[in-house]
Amino acid sequence: MEPIRRRTVLAGLAGVPLTTFLPDLGPLGVSTAAYAAAAVPDVHLTWLEGAPGTPATTTWGTPWPQGAVPGDQTFQLSTADGGAVPMQSWPLAYWPDGTLKWSAHATAVSAPADSYTLAAGASAVPETAVTVTDQHSYLDVDTGVIRARIRKNGRELISQIWRGDVEIARKGVLVNLRQDHIEEDEEKAAPRDRFDSDITSVTVEQSGPVRAVVRIEGTHTNERGKSWLPFTVRLYFYAGAENIRMMHTFVYDRDGSRDYIAGLGVRFRVPMRDAAYDRHVRFVGDGHGMLTEAVKGITGLRRDPAASVRAAQVAGAKLADPSTWDQRVTTRLQYIPEWGDYTLSQLSADGFTVKKRTKKGYGWIGVDQGRRASGVGYVGGVSGGFAFGLRDFWQRHPTQLDIRQAHTEEAEVTVWLWSPQAEPMDMRFYHDGMGQDTYPEQLQGLEITYEDYEPAFGTPYGIARTSELTFWALAATPSADRLADIADQVRTPPQLINPVGHLVTSKVFGGLFAPVDRSNPVKAVIEDHLDFLFGFYQRQVDQRHWYGFWDYGDIMHTFDEDRLVWRYDIGGYAWDNSELSPDLWLWYAFLRSGRADIFRFAEAMTRHTGEVDVYHLGKWAGLGTRHGVQHWADSAKQQRISTAVYRRVYYYLTADERTGDLLSQLVDSDRTFLVLDPLRKIRTEPYTPDPHALSIGLGTDWSGLAAAWLTEWERHGPKADLAKAKLLGTMETIAAMPNGFVTGSGLYDLDTGRFAPVTAKTVSVSHLSAMFGQVEICAEVIGLVDVPGFENAWLQYCRLFNASKTEQAAECGANFGNLILKQGHARLTAYAAVRLNRDDLATRAWKEFYTGDGYGPALPWTSKEVTSTLNPTEAATWVSTNTTALYGLAAIQNLALIGDKIIAP
Repeated sequence: MEPIRRRTVLAGLAGVPLTTFLPDLGPLGVSTAAYAAAAVPDVHLTWLEGAPGTPATTTWGTPWPQGAVPGDQTFQLSTADGGAVPMQSWPLAYWPDGTLKWSAHATAVSAPADSYTLAAGASAVPETAVTVTDQHSYLDVDTGVIRARIRKNGRELISQIWRGDVEIARKGVLVNLRQDHIEEDEEKAAPRDRFDSDITSVTVEQSGPVRAVVRIEGTHTNERGKSWLPFTVRLYFYAGAENIRMMHTFVYDRDGSRDYIAGLGVRFRVPMRDAAYDRHVRFVGDGHGMLTEAVKGITGLRRDPAASVRAAQVAGAKLADPSTWDQRVTTRLQYIPEWGDYTLSQLSADGFTVKKRTKKGYGWIGVDQGRRASGVGYVGGVSGGFAFGLRDFWQRHPTQLDIRQAHTEEAEVTVWLWSPQAEPMDMRFYHDGMGQDTYPEQLQGLEITYEDYEPAFGTPYGIARTSELTFWALAATPSADRLADIADQVRTPPQLINPVGHLVTSKVFGGLFAPVDRSNPVKAVIEDHLDFLFGFYQRQVDQRHWYGFWDYGDIMHTFDEDRLVWRYDIGGYAWDNSELSPDLWLWYAFLRSGRADIFRFAEAMTRHTGEVDVYHLGKWAGLGTRHGVQHWADSAKQQRISTAVYRRVYYYLTADERTGDLLSQLVDSDRTFLVLDPLRKIRTEPYTPDPHALSIGLGTDWSGLAAAWLTEWERHGPKADLAKAKLLGTMETIAAMPNGFVTGSGLYDLDTGRFAPVTAKTVSVSHLSAMFGQVEICAEVIGLVDVPGFENAWLQYCRLFNASKTEQAAECGANFGNLILKQGHARLTAYAAVRLNRDDLATRAWKEFYTGDGYGPALPWTSKEVTSTLNPTEAATWVSTNTTALYGLAAIQNLALIGDKIIAP
């Protein structure tokens, strides 16, 4: 291992120079220099789904124990045999003492190894680095294999892509079709207006040597200058790579009552240089099945050009000169149709169709149908072509791939995120309010359908969606095997991961998890039950078809035992929207197991809940929407849904910039309390929001704010002093309250970031306060900073929630009333047992876990087939009608399996 070199990590524009963090000693007051000689542990990395069989690019994050790695540490990557692998590194987060908490790394490998070792040292330099050349009106990004020109203004995001001296694609734009209304008369069609991307800013976020990232922002604008749908596109380039990865985000900036999306996509033009019989079209369907056709086919003809010619065309290879063919074919080539247009449309999760035509104005011919297309296609010829892929293609239907005019000098490719063949995107609210015009009426509606309705609150204005696309500039038509490999990487992008043991010993995320452990018979049963629950929900996604552009990644909240379906149409029982933290259950399940299936499930949920369930524009930006029939329907707009604690794990494991954006957007979300009072419908005293006395709950509200402040502080160090001050200020003032967290709420000052002093003992406890990341965030901050009064306040809450009313009243002046979710809160008792080293609390925690109001050990831990629904499915009604209990069992994995004291008897 090379000696540690104290220098700034090459971070491009991705982060603040590490040296700016070193003078900050943090609240622990420990000098960074004290750790300079500490041994940096080696980390053995593996691929999430196994080593890819073809060249791969990947970016990942690695955690480090506090005090182990200097803040300016450099790293090297090597294979099992010691071979050096080029890598780019940058900081993601710091411990309060200035040492590195999370580092990010990127590599591009032509022949992926099964595993790699990340260690201290100087990284190898790629043979050909990716470079960014900044010109007046454009950027040129060169990977050494392909080069892309990115415009700084206008409509073209990527004006040209070359491979060597050959232009592969040009005029890359975003396209949108808009309708101003939805025609209710099915015999009529509303007119559509076309909008294209209009660039407002271009930023180089990283500039190599292994990875370059360019961020493009703008709106969709039509020829009359009208704009809507703001977008953010990131383009990713890797040294030696022949592809460009695109992360496409748009924000819906309408209230749903007008301006409907009738198509949304990304479009390129592809020069066609080869003869029509040397031009090829490819679509990958289910698995590795694919359509392999030529624009001018010479197979199946009445006259045979020659077996070798036919075989070459099927393979996509260059054909021999037609003068060498059977002349009965050669002399009649002009009579063979040229098929210029192809479309693959996936309008549902279980069906796609492919059709083609010779050219515009002539009839379409059906080609084939299938179930679930991979979302990958290609058009080009033997001298080069363009491959394109959209991740989660069938899961996020309706989608579509279009190839147009492939018989001309320039083909057109459009990857549709929303297919123009589908109905327009209908974002209207689903009912007329049913007379719920006042708060008392709305509360009565809540009593019957569990929906918290309020006029004008069920709006999609400000929600977003991010899609992942990849484009390849290929030297020739790819073989079937190569295209299959491309499809595999579109479906499951290569991802390097850390070993579970390293994640555990680093003690990140509060140290609230341990590896999967079946050494004790009782532990083994719990692990089996956790596996059953994940498997059940995983299968429900497919069996219940929880798919679609806005829906994919979410689960349903509660089951209807009579109809044998989930309550998809009943108020707050429908889409879950992170209710009771399934996001955390899944991420902690991955951290404990390293399982790929859990990672991908959690990834889809994080993409959904961070974008669709949260507002990114408007007065509610930074708030999320409570569970409902539509993801934006409920009037409860709250911190507990938007909380950063749901996104942090994915961000740190992948270094995903879009997720980083979401985390940054939450830092100032305390200001939302000026425009929306979460308790407006149930307050008994008059309340007017005051920036110096905002009523903020100490449970779901504070935990969401604290997660954002903590994340900002650890990501940006001294540049996040305000976030740090707010986090520490609220911790100190909660600690000073006579009843701490039991107080329930406090008056918060936006300017000072502190709660007003409280003199009287107040008791206000909700069964939901700790259910949306508060356990996780309190464990983290207690482990990071020394505020004894805060820990005492939190341990008091943990001790007393499930305690007897007599104990509660004796300590707090009043009991907590009749509470539920006692099994879920068993982990609070367990946490207090570990921190206080109390056997009595440990014993009580296990009793609460086994005999509480959730899942019991005697349940039939099986599911059964249900045939009285549209499709054969399975059900375990004791799971799906006790959604709240899911949190109890799933969450116990975080605490019940750590420490010798918290072991089942």
